[in-house]
Amino acid sequence: MLVIFILRLVYSGIISGGGVDRLSAYYECSLLIIKWHVFFEGIRIFLYFCGKVNIMILIADSGSTKTDWVLADGRHVVRQVLTQGINPFHQDRLTVENIVAGELLPKLGAADVKAVYYYGSGCREEFIPMMADIFTAAFSGAEHVEVNGDLLGASRAVCGRDEGIACILGTGANSGLYDGVRITGNTPPLGYILGDEGSGAVLGRMFVNAIFKGGLPESLRDEYLSITGQTMADIIRRVYREPLANRYLASMSCFIAGRLDVPSLRSMVIENFRSFFSRNVVQYCRPDLPVGAVGSIAYYFRAELEEAAGVEGFTVGKVMRSPLEGLVAFHGGK
Repeated sequence: MLVIFILRLVYSGIISGGGVDRLSAYYECSLLIIKWHVFFEGIRIFLYFCGKVNIMILIADSGSTKTDWVLADGRHVVRQVLTQGINPFHQDRLTVENIVAGELLPKLGAADVKAVYYYGSGCREEFIPMMADIFTAAFSGAEHVEVNGDLLGASRAVCGRDEGIACILGTGANSGLYDGVRITGNTPPLGYILGDEGSGAVLGRMFVNAIFKGGLPESLRDEYLSITGQTMADIIRRVYREPLANRYLASMSCFIAGRLDVPSLRSMVIENFRSFFSRNVVQYCRPDLPVGAVGSIAYYFRAELEEAAGVEGFTVGKVMRSPLEGLVAFHGGK
């Protein structure tokens, strides 16, 4: 602004002093403004890469239920925003645009976002261009827009720029071999009916099976049914006749987490994690690499995760409930 003010004075001086017409003076001042802008922008970028100044970045971790957004100035979180979930596999372009325009932008206010890093479920290769277009249009001042799947987000959060094995252990489960830049291997999780070992949904499925087939104490079954006010028929109906059975089964993990003093229940949790390692992680043939994980199941059952990993010959690295903390460090530290 100071540069523009000075140039306006110069412009006035040129006009008042005579010798050139008004159009020429305007042209000369416009060139000066452009040159000064390029000069200062170059200094700003240089200082950014030298770590002397921070650029405002927006990072998203999105699932089908909710999207967590973080506005950060370098590694300092300025604002956190929550919107409904975004999944381009299930939602069309207009729906996603409405979420961004109606829920996200009003909460960000006048923030000058210079870079957008979006990580979300359902972000297959064919949907990335559409998502990138949406964010480019919404943040016209952004110099960089990047859209990736949630597994790469988990990898960058727990491994940074180092090699490792990254896992998502929440309602569902997924894993990938990460070379410090990209995912180089991925065992297909197959969903909670055919796979998803280690997930909250599978843990809930194992729990229901055990309380009604004698795998857990009757007292535990009676306590669960009393607290939830459900019967076996209610549970079967919720699983087979109502939508989102995976989330319903995963919700049982809260009850399980509070009763790990029951030996058979804790053994069941460890068994679920051991199946995750033996059927998914072992496929990468890299027991030398640390196994990092994000998600509520990994976070709240960390001790059981570490025990299962040790039995299967692996070592657990970083564990985070949400990948955002790690992603802020990854992108803010550039």
